[in-house]
Amino acid sequence: MTPVTTFSGRTVALFGLGGSGLATALALKEGGARIIAWDDNPAKVAEAASKGIETADLRQIDWAPVSSLVLSPGVPLTHPAPHWSADLAKAAGVEIIGDIELFCRERAKIAPNAPFVAITGTNGKSTTTALVAHILREASRDVQMGGNIGTAILSLEPPSDSRVHVIECSSFQIDLAPSLAPMIGVHLNLSPDHIDRHGTMEDYAAIKERLVAKAGLAVIGVDDPMSRAMARRCQEKGVNVAFVSVEPIEGKGVFADGETLVGVTGSETAPLADLSGIGSLRGAHNAQNAAAAVAVALALNVPPEQIRSGLHTFPGLPHRMEEVGRIRETLFVNDSKATNADSTEKALKSFDDILWILGGKAKEGGIEPLRPYFPKIRKAYLIGAAADEFAGTLGRDVAYTRSETLDNAVAQAAADAAAADGTMVVLLSPACASYDQFPNYEVRGDHFRELVRALPDIEVKGA
Repeated sequence: MTPVTTFSGRTVALFGLGGSGLATALALKEGGARIIAWDDNPAKVAEAASKGIETADLRQIDWAPVSSLVLSPGVPLTHPAPHWSADLAKAAGVEIIGDIELFCRERAKIAPNAPFVAITGTNGKSTTTALVAHILREASRDVQMGGNIGTAILSLEPPSDSRVHVIECSSFQIDLAPSLAPMIGVHLNLSPDHIDRHGTMEDYAAIKERLVAKAGLAVIGVDDPMSRAMARRCQEKGVNVAFVSVEPIEGKGVFADGETLVGVTGSETAPLADLSGIGSLRGAHNAQNAAAAVAVALALNVPPEQIRSGLHTFPGLPHRMEEVGRIRETLFVNDSKATNADSTEKALKSFDDILWILGGKAKEGGIEPLRPYFPKIRKAYLIGAAADEFAGTLGRDVAYTRSETLDNAVAQAAADAAAADGTMVVLLSPACASYDQFPNYEVRGDHFRELVRALPDIEVKGA
């Protein structure tokens, strides 16, 4: 835990008692603050009370002594409308912040030079966060990894000059962290996402830019127009910028030349690492993720040979193009994290001869943007609520069957693969949210993995 001593003796209101909210309340209490916490879920309120956290409906309290409202990142701050707790705080003239901001203030107080790597982007931020942490651990560094990737930042050990914090930041978390100024800030890419929570694409991009705008080193992916513009603005403001790309770059940074990562310093270029054969880093999108991770590791003075070792031993993350197993020439891949067409595009680019399992609760635009990849699809297996819509999009261009459930789809795809010749991939990359049949994408991906591992003759990866 990181006790938040910067609020010692002050009264702090907190709304949202999920995992990060409860961790935040405990860290504030440990640091000497008085916490008044609430949640719309009575069970979460009861859990907090059982851990010694003072609870009260924030609509009933006196806001006069309250110095700050700590808001869960899942609670709307501005769009589609501010949460009632945010309205109360604004009316009382109380600042609204989140757990990342509390960490930043504590770091500024106790260890202002502590290595702090903050990572964002529409896609790839979890993989990049995990890869950076893995490379650093392989190089025997003291690493704390958390944030949006799973472990609440204030559940981690406190910042110190000998400890590196590698933190994934969502746009919601950045929006609640006005003093965010990491030693190294990483922004990977931008595509439309969470517009319902930020109002416009421009507002969404501006929030992402805050993570790198005050960084000691800004590592910025420049493979989309809005991110390139972000990099230019940062340079114009005097920020130290390193570019990452899947194309050659002008200026210092790291780019991917096919499967080779190349470093650029001034006018000199030099190969740094070879990604060929690393299944966990397959595809151009992962080449960009790896380029960003290498740029961070170099900035933290990790020797190139240790960086290469870390890349080759990286196991990848569950549900992100996770290679589950093989039956002879057929590879089974769990890409359940692909909940929209943009994410699924990365997988379709990475494979050929695909038996594609897709569907669920469709996002706006459906799978029409994926039409250029339809020639790679041998057959599609449609599940969930989006089956009718996706069948209409596939039309006569792709053979498909209405599998309805994931259980049926896996069995049908495995049977079709067994009856066919040649190398192919059974790919769960749904391009949909899971909520029609599963609580979340993790449960969907776990179920896919279980179904695959129960198939006859399966050779499980890593077994």
